[in-house]
Amino acid sequence: MFRKIAFFIIAFALLAGCASPASTPTQLPTEKPLVHIKLPMGYIPNIQYAPFYTAVERGYFKDAGIEIEFDYSFETDGVALVGAEKLQFALVSGEQVLLARAQGLPIVYVTAWYQQYPVSIVSMADKNIKSPQDMRAAKIGLPGLFGANYVGLRALLYASGIKESDVSLDSIGFTQVEALAAGSEQAVVGYAANEPVILRSKGYAVNEIRVADYVHLASNGIITNEATIAKNPELVRAFVAAFLHGLRDTITDPDAAYEISKKYVENLSQADPLVQKQVLGTSIEQWRAPILGKSDQASWENMQKVLLDMKLYTDPLDLKKAFTNDFLPQQ
Repeated sequence: MFRKIAFFIIAFALLAGCASPASTPTQLPTEKPLVHIKLPMGYIPNIQYAPFYTAVERGYFKDAGIEIEFDYSFETDGVALVGAEKLQFALVSGEQVLLARAQGLPIVYVTAWYQQYPVSIVSMADKNIKSPQDMRAAKIGLPGLFGANYVGLRALLYASGIKESDVSLDSIGFTQVEALAAGSEQAVVGYAANEPVILRSKGYAVNEIRVADYVHLASNGIITNEATIAKNPELVRAFVAAFLHGLRDTITDPDAAYEISKKYVENLSQADPLVQKQVLGTSIEQWRAPILGKSDQASWENMQKVLLDMKLYTDPLDLKKAFTNDFLPQQ
């Protein structure tokens, strides 16, 4: 068999040597190099990033001409880098967009990933804190007077006619589960897909007040900057479309997205699948929308009212410059 193969190779070589000098080999088309995107995620690897992992694994970003590098640094770092045109994209919560623009950073929110603000106030069931009014005089633990947890709490208080002075806020870092379980706080502020899910998995009966049930706020999504929009709008359009494809797949088939995420989230294979799938399921509730990725004016107006009430900036911003739906795929 080897001799026959060798014969054909020699024969082919001789035929090739007899080819006309004028003939040239067919040139194969070269692939266009992928655009490398370093994407600040704002948190550690987590099942909640399943849409991004799915979009990468199923080739949606590659088909769009994009290579993704996940960067699990702080959210504020992503805002600063995109605002300074050092990076093209980042994942950011809605309040960070307005706070950055108030400081002159030219960032623009181009995709609404979360349609519901993901913050909740959680308490043990025996405390009977079932509505915002029940929070009056309560000692409430939260990471600190910053970020989405604080803004979400302030929005809830604002929408319910409650002053911050009507409650007692306690900065406890990211120890909400431990603090509530130990009884050192009457309530804590956390993410709906995190602290309530963990506490229930540990057997605690808890009450949960979701901010999204009382006020509609601009939430987590994708930002770029004005320069990228001006110079490379097709990159923005391609990035948004690839992400939304992954988001749609995750909503449609969360079990498949969960399996994909095991490659990206360390120890997910060893974690309790019931808890982690509940985290994903709760997140999916907050992502669903008739038109995935679409922002609405009211959510941004509400966010601005809260931030002005908090005196985090003083002059109203032009919200039309803060967000756009122009890069969503045609429905």
